[in-house]
Amino acid sequence: MSALLGEGKTKLVIEAGEERVLLRFKDTITAGDGVKMDILRGKGEVNARTSAVLFSKLMEAGIRSHYISQYDERTLLVRKLQMIPVEVVVRNVATGSIVKRLPIKEGEIFDPPIVEFFLKDDRLHDPLLNADHLRYLKLMSPEETEDVRRQALTINKVLKNVFEPKGLRLYDFKVEFGRTGSSLLLGDELTLDGMRVRVNGTGEVLDKDLYRRGETLERVMEAYLRFLKVLSS
Repeated sequence: MSALLGEGKTKLVIEAGEERVLLRFKDTITAGDGVKMDILRGKGEVNARTSAVLFSKLMEAGIRSHYISQYDERTLLVRKLQMIPVEVVVRNVATGSIVKRLPIKEGEIFDPPIVEFFLKDDRLHDPLLNADHLRYLKLMSPEETEDVRRQALTINKVLKNVFEPKGLRLYDFKVEFGRTGSSLLLGDELTLDGMRVRVNGTGEVLDKDLYRRGETLERVMEAYLRFLKVLSS
């Protein structure tokens, strides 16, 4: 039996040999640093497929990541990375924490987009980091920070080019990176758990903000399935 290398709130990491691991998606949905948590039946399969589609789109655009293939309905086969405990957030439209932290109004457009870094630490509520913090904490060198920033902005352009023709607007998203040799590669997942996507024109929410706002689990799953259907069409 393959060894379990790690378990987070929404995924399992399983040894797969030859510097590869399996990323198995759970049906858990969480908010508020895990304070709010439920089981959303079928979410693991939807998020695995969503990630597979989006990683494939990035690959077609020449963006390297840990993604190799979809292994089964709820599992991805990926390259083993030494993950950096930093969330990289790209913001196109103001919403979420940024309008609570700064004198910025909901719905303001960021042109160019804003890139932020957050330490992955539920105990500290994922505090905001700058380049000096990243260097001091030995998380990333200044050169790596700039590399990650460039990659995140390129990913943003590709995702927007995928979403906009389908009538979807990308408000923001978070990505994570890991080391393999001397390179930093995109890792983790690309799902509605970590991005805000709205329907153009109506502003209808299709992402985890529905769960944060107290919508029913059925409504959340409906939105996740709709997004995947539109994305795959």
